[in-house]
Amino acid sequence: MSAESEQVDGGRRHFLLVATSAVGAVGAVATAVPFLASWRPSARAKAMGGPVEADISKMEVGALQKVEWRGQAIYIVRRSPEMIARLPGNKDRLRDPDSNESEQPAFAKNINRSLKPEYLILIGVCTHLGCAPLNKFTPGDADVAADWPGGFYCPCHGSKFDLAGRVFKDVPAPLNLRVPPYSFGPNDTLIIGSETGAA
Repeated sequence: MSAESEQVDGGRRHFLLVATSAVGAVGAVATAVPFLASWRPSARAKAMGGPVEADISKMEVGALQKVEWRGQAIYIVRRSPEMIARLPGNKDRLRDPDSNESEQPAFAKNINRSLKPEYLILIGVCTHLGCAPLNKFTPGDADVAADWPGGFYCPCHGSKFDLAGRVFKDVPAPLNLRVPPYSFGPNDTLIIGSETGAA
């Protein structure tokens, strides 16, 4: 065999090796993608209540973040020290200030209604007829009332809730906003739907 033939055969071998490797790699990726995707919870599983993670590492003080869990909006509020300090002053104006009639995990049956005072986690559904309350965190908000201490206001029928989700007296909503089960995971992660995590 001549040197020229060997050079041509070497070029063909190299081309076939590269082409076969590329086709094999594409095939491996095409097989792996659906396989790995099958490990993620389905939409049905999420709707049935599988835990949902929320990154709260970049939340600013006074901010509201919304995520979805079991087809419901979850409100995550990072309260400022001033917001927390206003909570005791509302007690006489509230229907259920000690959350005795309300739905929340045992760890949230306190004045802050939370595991960590800084973070308030609520199901964002009014306990009257299921509307979505608006965040009206500024005291004296003109849309609510001059003596408004800050909290949530339901635009459908005028129900009001303080910065712990506790319902005011003389409004249609009968109960405080519900608190879902949750825990804190590593790296500023909030796990909604699971009470197992780092406190």
